[in-house]
Amino acid sequence: MLEFKTTETLKPNTEILEAIKDYTYKVKKGVIKNILHTNLQVIEPTKYLITSPTTLTILEYKVNEISNKPFFIKEHNQKYNLKEITEILKKLKI
Repeated sequence: MLEFKTTETLKPNTEILEAIKDYTYKVKKGVIKNILHTNLQVIEPTKYLITSPTTLTILEYKVNEISNKPFFIKEHNQKYNLKEITEILKKLKI
């Protein structure tokens, strides 16, 4: 059986929280876990679930050197950066 050890808890992004403050939303903190006795990591992203006025799920992954787009919108099935996310959220207000 696999055993996990939590190495880091990811905090919600304050800029995203500021952008979604006018919506009804829930936030689930992300976690980075190591699988014991291996060199493998499991990353659970920070999840922002907007429920009103529309349903939108934004996943935030920890940024690495390869990716410059740490956000993923589940409903659009596409990656975004912070600027693009804030523009999408502004369009939802209108």
